[in-house]
Amino acid sequence: MIKAALGIPLLKFAAEDNFLLIAGPCVVENEEIVFDTAEEIVRLSEKYHLPCIFKSSYRKANRSRADSFSGIGDLKALEILAEVRGKLSIPLITDIHNPEEAPLAAHYVDVLQIPAFLCRQTDLLVAAAKTGKWVNIKKGQFQSGASMKHAVEKVRGAGNNKILLTDRGNMFGYQDIVVDFRNIPIMKKMGVPVIMDITHSLQQPNREDGVSGGNPQMIETIAKAAVSVGADGIFIETHPDPAAAKSDGANMLKLSELDDLIKKLVAIRKTINSFNN
Repeated sequence: MIKAALGIPLLKFAAEDNFLLIAGPCVVENEEIVFDTAEEIVRLSEKYHLPCIFKSSYRKANRSRADSFSGIGDLKALEILAEVRGKLSIPLITDIHNPEEAPLAAHYVDVLQIPAFLCRQTDLLVAAAKTGKWVNIKKGQFQSGASMKHAVEKVRGAGNNKILLTDRGNMFGYQDIVVDFRNIPIMKKMGVPVIMDITHSLQQPNREDGVSGGNPQMIETIAKAAVSVGADGIFIETHPDPAAAKSDGANMLKLSELDDLIKKLVAIRKTINSFNN
């Protein structure tokens, strides 16, 4: 399925037999962290022959507390991302939060991402679609996989068929998220590549202190399951030092651990493919 996404500029490898890797730090904190992370992702892409897209938000609009870090400035962050794209030849994905952001972000990146909380916002979906860029729609924590057909139809109805769907689990109580892996094959029936957001599926949001927790020790478990059931790609937020990260540090994967995880996932995908051939 991900073969359909090979029109993304700079995407180096086909993925008929492998998965797409979307990875990067939660938000642009500074140039050093962005480049250090992107360079490692490019290295792993080459090592494992994986197509990859670098992810980082230029601004975080969804914050629990008013004093939470939201970014270094929109244009400054987007220019850092564009520099990464130019120097490392890696495609980019970033979040947008309102229709006015779509044409601005589209000038710098290859894929516009619709946050899970906003997946029903018609004006936002249509604005993203009209840029002509790929649109990655995160499945809301409050929605079933089947219900995401309406979001897909909104983008297609605006004349854009370059769509990715990303699962990120469902709320289970107030502060826990669980993954229903039935959603992956259900959403694949909509004719779009389906990605599994590993790290956001392990968040513990809505805590009284206003800082989300997480279960990063379960990253490998969720990732292995996603690849096993046929996810076309995996989404992982990673950081050189998650404990010092300014956003989502509690559920991010330490960058130095990404190689070992990818090695295991590639082996699983090869095994799955051997049964299908």
